[in-house]
Amino acid sequence: MNFQRGKQNDEPEINLVPMIDVLLVILIFLVVTTTYSKFAELEITLPQASAEEVNKNVEKPNNIDITVNAVGEYTINLVPIKFSSIESLRDALQSAAKNLSDPFIIINADAKATHQSVITIMEAARLAGYNKITFTTETNNAQ
Repeated sequence: MNFQRGKQNDEPEINLVPMIDVLLVILIFLVVTTTYSKFAELEITLPQASAEEVNKNVEKPNNIDITVNAVGEYTINLVPIKFSSIESLRDALQSAAKNLSDPFIIINADAKATHQSVITIMEAARLAGYNKITFTTETNNAQ
């Protein structure tokens, strides 16, 4: 029996406004209480160097100049070398050093030379027992 003939059935309705208000309050609370840490960054202290004028006419007898060009050709003290392994490059470095005690390795790498070619020189110098290594750069004097 249906005694409520004239009354229509109202569909239940969900009011979203209070739920949105609660979510906004939670969001504001999370934003205010969150600490922002930069875990992806590494904190490093870079070395500092000052540029000084180098007299190019003075030859230092304890230097070994190694040059690598963009296509991967190497020279030691302006003498072209070919090598098949890091050990053979190490032997070429040792023969270029001859009787020098703890020579200073100067790497002259072309800007388009591969990173691997420079690492190969550094590894060969390490295997030869030479730990004094530096790189040459060009300075831009346009001021």
